[in-house]
Amino acid sequence: MELRHLRYFVAAGEEQHFGRAAERLRIAQPALSRQIQDLENEIGFELFDRLSRGVKLSAAGESLLEDARGILRDVNEAIMRAGKVAHRTGTLRVGFIESLSWHGVVPRSFRQFRQRHPDATLELRSLSSLDQVEAVRLGKLDAGYVYRPLIKDRNLAHVQVALHSVMLALPLGHSLLKVTPLRLRDLRGTSFVWFSKRTNPVFYRQLMQQCIRGGLKHPRIVQEAINEPTILSHVACKLGIAFVSGATRWRRPKGVAMRPVVDLDLPIPFSLVWRKDNISPLLADFVGAVQSMAEVETFSKS
Repeated sequence: MELRHLRYFVAAGEEQHFGRAAERLRIAQPALSRQIQDLENEIGFELFDRLSRGVKLSAAGESLLEDARGILRDVNEAIMRAGKVAHRTGTLRVGFIESLSWHGVVPRSFRQFRQRHPDATLELRSLSSLDQVEAVRLGKLDAGYVYRPLIKDRNLAHVQVALHSVMLALPLGHSLLKVTPLRLRDLRGTSFVWFSKRTNPVFYRQLMQQCIRGGLKHPRIVQEAINEPTILSHVACKLGIAFVSGATRWRRPKGVAMRPVVDLDLPIPFSLVWRKDNISPLLADFVGAVQSMAEVETFSKS
């Protein structure tokens, strides 16, 4: 006996008419009649009395109908319970920028995900913004926390979670710490630790344009690095000063100070990006949580 036999029997028993039951099940009436007959042959007794104008449940059929309903109800509930478990389990792969993982929406979203989905696997990968966007496009990541996302692909969606300012990181004891207010032209001739152009070419160009307008036409770059933790470690070693996101203040080395530059106005949007066609329930829940956190943070600052 298969579940479809019970479904067909329940429909026929409730309709008391094979034609209406077949229409309700969206199958041909002869097919329904054969399935009912197969069921009767298997169990060894008739479930319907065949009448000149339709059918009527036999006494045995009346007895089986309620039990069959209960069996189908139990099966449906079991499937629903299993579906809920399936939605709570699985794997979510999220990229992030290391320097932004210490404070704010990023760590809060990870903690909340672990609380809401204790049986799911959360895979975290520290990557540059460009590498994250490419990984999301290729399906290697479900989502990524990125700086200034270059969302030209219509298949990608994103939500802004923060807007960071650019600040100057200096080693303690540097002479520029005594300059107030600090302007771009005051940085001429000073050694810089700069981020690699490849990591964010758009931001690289915009920062250079701001420096030129502010009188810092040719920054003296003595060292390049691929991420902000490395940049800050170089600053702590007194290799130079550096422009970094204001978010890095949460984990800057003890030997590093951070100061605003009054004529440098270059806010950095920070967003979560994902593919629109990714139907993962875990991703949908994660995105919804991040959107709520971002709205709360925006409201609290307004």
